[in-house]
Amino acid sequence: MSSSDEFPPFVLGRSRFDQSCFSGRLRHFMDVIDPRTLFTSEADLQKSIKLLESFKDGKLPITASDNEELWKAQKIKQAIIHPDTGEKILMPFRMSGFVPFGSPIVTGLLLPNPTFKSTIFWQWLNQSHNACVNYSNRNASKETPVSRFVLGYVGAVTSAVGIALGLGALVKRANGLSPGMKILVQKFVPFPAVATASTCNVILMRNSELATGIEVFDKNENIVGTSQTAAKKALAETAVTRMVLPAPLLIIPPIVMTFLEKTRFLRSNPRFHLPLNALVTTLSFGFALPVAIALFPQVSQINTDELEEEIKNNVTDKVLFYNKGL
Repeated sequence: MSSSDEFPPFVLGRSRFDQSCFSGRLRHFMDVIDPRTLFTSEADLQKSIKLLESFKDGKLPITASDNEELWKAQKIKQAIIHPDTGEKILMPFRMSGFVPFGSPIVTGLLLPNPTFKSTIFWQWLNQSHNACVNYSNRNASKETPVSRFVLGYVGAVTSAVGIALGLGALVKRANGLSPGMKILVQKFVPFPAVATASTCNVILMRNSELATGIEVFDKNENIVGTSQTAAKKALAETAVTRMVLPAPLLIIPPIVMTFLEKTRFLRSNPRFHLPLNALVTTLSFGFALPVAIALFPQVSQINTDELEEEIKNNVTDKVLFYNKGL
């Protein structure tokens, strides 16, 4: 692939990959979650911001070689700076930090023979991390009361712990299951708990958007109004993402580890169980995250006819756009 194919002419605020197809969005979000951006120095961040500002002000003559630098600069800025607030996102709560910081937590969720206390601890820690990620990557075009996020956090933790403990107790009391089958089924308990809680988390934490709406803009990024309809669409898309995301990383590791536990190597070296579990979980996480968030574009479009009358009457564009958030 030539450099011109890999780095097409730069367009400020747009992805260098085709966002109308899943493969393009997948490549885009592979860029978004690239953990290498976590090691970006403050000097490199400011250099990237300055380069983009020079381009925006028309002070930068563009050559073919400049496109690569501009795309890389935008990647760094988008990984670190929130698009609505313009503020830096804390490292553990960036999308590029979701896998490195989230993998140890998911590994803890999948530890064998969970106790009452360990279940509560890992579910609480997971939903606390999810809540911070949801808040840090929210659509912030409108201010949201902190009480909304507290409600979402409490609801997510309560649902996660309740479902996990309830299903765990149900499995243990299931008389029709053999001891071996109970252990196997127990490994999959975190999935429905996390999937349900993660969905509750994003809905509760962002439900104020349904009342206030989110900003919609035209193809030139001019804001044309605030729409509750767009907010419903954004929230529904994000909720689907949150339901899909836990599936690979909470289903694949138990299947793989059940197979590995039967091997002579792991039977002879049980001390490697935790490192192997962590490795499989991290790889599954790295696979699941870009696939899940690539289901929908971050900047989604909506037909103007679907929007409120005050917006339809003020624009001639057939399609408008909104930031879905992550």
